Amino acid sequence: MKKRLHKVFLIAGSEPLGSAGMQADIKAITACGGYAACALTGIVDEDTTRVKSITPLPADLVVSQTESFLSDIGAECIKTGVLPSIDIIRGVAAKLRDYPDIPKVIDPVLVDSNGVQLCPDENIEAYKELLFPQAALITPNRYEAQVLLGVSRIGEREVRALGEYGCSVIVKSLADGDGLMDVLYDRETDLVTCYRKERIDTHNVNGTGDSFSSAIATYISKGLALKDAVDKGEEFIDRAIRLGAEYEFGHGYGPVHPCYMDDHDVHERIYY
Repeated sequence: MKKRLHKVFLIAGSEPLGSAGMQADIKAITACGGYAACALTGIVDEDTTRVKSITPLPADLVVSQTESFLSDIGAECIKTGVLPSIDIIRGVAAKLRDYPDIPKVIDPVLVDSNGVQLCPDENIEAYKELLFPQAALITPNRYEAQVLLGVSRIGEREVRALGEYGCSVIVKSLADGDGLMDVLYDRETDLVTCYRKERIDTHNVNGTGDSFSSAIATYISKGLALKDAVDKGEEFIDRAIRLGAEYEFGHGYGPVHPCYMDDHDVHERIYY
């Protein structure tokens, strides 16, 4: 028998720094032993201090790229990143309905790290109505969770409330005393898990959410149960942030470092 790849199909944007978007996704997926492919949704122009512009690609092109890969090759998991127009959200949601058996990790890129909303309200409503009900897992940060629920505080009850769209949820980077906490609600088991972590003194956190959600998607593609995939994703992103903190990169927010692994044979981790 021929070997198979752990294929994660991305629907995401590109940016020039290599620290976020599809570039970060591909690095994380590869580091975790998966095979990454991507339908490009748009071009983000940014430096380490600010996002300058986001230019969407035509929605029909995004959908066609998605169909080209999935209809021919297939995937063990699909992960979305920035979907920069309402037409892209609607088109992607419609196409993903053609593949109900592929688990989907939806990272709702709605709010930046300062809590500033990046898209109009209609995009947010489209995520809720069209994408979340198809998701195995959604991965909002705390600001995105606040916007999605229209609240100022996120706790266990609010994380569970996001699961009412029919998906499991992990909300990232909630304040927890002097540290931070990610909170997972696994809809299948109805259990909540808190991942507490110390704050790491670093500006190299651009693309952290992209890398984290892509790591989880990779472990899902390998057949791990959701809780186990999140456990592995948490370990990955913690070590990637810690290693990234050792480097100097630009004048603002640099990347995490996904290539922390020891002398493992990458070939053996990607193929089975």
